[in-house]
Amino acid sequence: MAETTSIQVRIHPDTKERAEKLFADMGITLSDAIDLFLRKCIMEGGLPFDMKQPLYNTETEVSMQEARDILDGKVYTKTYASAGELFEELNKEMG
Repeated sequence: MAETTSIQVRIHPDTKERAEKLFADMGITLSDAIDLFLRKCIMEGGLPFDMKQPLYNTETEVSMQEARDILDGKVYTKTYASAGELFEELNKEMG
């Protein structure tokens, strides 16, 4: 067995959870993915991607996170049988 060493990093729990799921779907562990990333950095002589500012403004990023939360079932969304049912409820709330 190859000799290994440990590293410790601090990341947001949601980031870790989403990364573990992503890599599990690919058949590798988070440790495997980190090892691959570091090896690629060594091969490239730096980060294996360009570092750029995101093209999205804050409002767009918030909306994208909200969409991810909805898809992950973290946000309750109400459904309606018809547009009329939706408008009925909106009218009740407004007045």
